[in-house]
Amino acid sequence: MQFIDLQRQYKALKNLIDNRVAKVLAAANYIGGAEVKELSANLARYCGTEYCLTCANGTDALTLALRCFNVKKGDAVFVPDFTFFASAETPALEGATCVFVDADRRTFNIDAEKLDEAISEVIKVGKLNPKVIITVDLFGLPANYPAIKKVAAKYGLPIIEDGAQGFGGSINGKKACSFGDISTTSFFPAKPVGCYGDGGAVFTDNKEYYELMCSLAVHGKGEFKYDNVRIGYNSRLDTLQAAVLLEKLAAFENYELSERNKIAKSYTKILGEKFVTPLVPEGFVSSWAQYTLILNDENERAEIQKKLKEKEVPTMVYYPKPMHEQTAFNKYADRSQKLKTSAELAKCVLSIPMHPYLTEEEIQKVCSALLECR
Repeated sequence: MQFIDLQRQYKALKNLIDNRVAKVLAAANYIGGAEVKELSANLARYCGTEYCLTCANGTDALTLALRCFNVKKGDAVFVPDFTFFASAETPALEGATCVFVDADRRTFNIDAEKLDEAISEVIKVGKLNPKVIITVDLFGLPANYPAIKKVAAKYGLPIIEDGAQGFGGSINGKKACSFGDISTTSFFPAKPVGCYGDGGAVFTDNKEYYELMCSLAVHGKGEFKYDNVRIGYNSRLDTLQAAVLLEKLAAFENYELSERNKIAKSYTKILGEKFVTPLVPEGFVSSWAQYTLILNDENERAEIQKKLKEKEVPTMVYYPKPMHEQTAFNKYADRSQKLKTSAELAKCVLSIPMHPYLTEEEIQKVCSALLECR
């Protein structure tokens, strides 16, 4: 059994993907081909935004977004403490100070009340300029945008939505990657929609932001390729990856997202009496990048992982360290007293196999192995 079975997915989509890739090879237009434009249009349509720009990876997508707000030294960027490193790495690389915000224990996402407190504290201290809020749609579930947007409006701060794991999620029908002033996603192979390498995208309704990011993604170009009006990056999604993503996006829309939710529903029904299973608030839909249980402590987690490994059931821990405990951010350790929930989650979360091609037999095997542990 695979934790995420990309081989099984490829087998299901093989003819479609192979045909798409063959067309790219025949045309030999590997950078900026027609497939890239087609994909960008399809992504914008799916997420419900005016603009979408594909780029080299999800980390670059965050960097492009941050550049639109001129994030720099002396600025405070508010980032979830319980997330993947890139969410904090990118503002730090711009010279900003990351102000980590604690997680909501049941959704794993940034706690809106703690966000309000963190911004208020920064303003009170007066050493940093509050600049941007970065939210993360962790494990496929959109963050609490109704509450977060009230906080953002209160302080006049823009939101960058890190939808690297959230693509396909929604709140009352509004899709993830449309909640931020600028939103981003990743097409890393293990994501809900992933390519066969690295890839990413940015989304916005703001034409000025879009045009700036288009320039930044291609060496700061102006009117044409060799007219460089600013310092930029080399961050393009290549045509081969776009070809793969076109078929994967179609499958995701047609059946994969619904299959992910069916599998999650089965897990919750079977495991819900003995385990703390993921919470999806009313009106929210998760794309289930991960299905994550909350256990009692590190010792129980280690024991369960050992028993499941013996039964050939793979598991993963996302994430064993919150941001404020990362060595690269140890200078922020003084905020640890205000980040207790994320520190506790890091010690007791456990993710089990989740992908749209799990069989009923495999679901039962995972659940039976877990139930035997309690």
